[in-house]
Amino acid sequence: MEPRRYPPPPQDVYLFGTCLVDLFVPEAGLDAVRLLEREDLRVHFPQRQSCCGQPAYTSGNPDSAREVARAQIDLFTEPWPIVVASGSCAGMMRHHWPLLFAEDAGYRDRVRAIAERVFEFAEFLVCVLKVRYQPADTAPTRVALHTSCSARREMGTREHGVELLAALPGVERIDHGNESECCGFGGTFSLKHPDISGAMVEDKVDSLCATGAERVVSADLGCLLNIGTAAEHRHLPLHAEHLASFVRRRLEGGEA
Repeated sequence: MEPRRYPPPPQDVYLFGTCLVDLFVPEAGLDAVRLLEREDLRVHFPQRQSCCGQPAYTSGNPDSAREVARAQIDLFTEPWPIVVASGSCAGMMRHHWPLLFAEDAGYRDRVRAIAERVFEFAEFLVCVLKVRYQPADTAPTRVALHTSCSARREMGTREHGVELLAALPGVERIDHGNESECCGFGGTFSLKHPDISGAMVEDKVDSLCATGAERVVSADLGCLLNIGTAAEHRHLPLHAEHLASFVRRRLEGGEA
């Protein structure tokens, strides 16, 4: 696969917040907006956006996924970058939407053009905006980075997350032995196979806690909800936080 060519910084961007951010942690979406606005961008959030169609797609229902995706496509009419607050959703939009509409002459070219404008959140900050930060909060902290399976393999977002954390003085990123392994969420996998999913997240949490990291950060909220809830149920001192919220707090000196 050829390396992606990145455009110069724009003046306007769309934010695709994702359904999980919207329903469970909307403050992460707001923090993503704040970080983009810090770079003097105008952020546009189409109010009718919902789901990228990934749950239906990975469950083997391409027709349903196509219907859900089609409802999003008409919302992004301007030629602005589409910044997505989840690596797995970005992967769905960039790589799988063109497959879904490959035989649809009415949507095929439009979807391909949209896919080229899709960027995962950390990817956009690092590769397009080339952010250089001077945080208000430089107190030392130790964090572990988690990247969802599809985001890691389809969008290469682990590298972008590593670079973004490296731009924050005082932040020590701790590697952990099970970093490349699935947390067990996997969208509907966790619903269809709860026992297997539960065992997988236990392994992930054990690996994270063994590092001594104070928190785990990720731009993939499904994984974060899974990991954070598992740690909370076991009363373990591991806090899960969306990458946008973590970066915003370091820059503005907000409370943990």
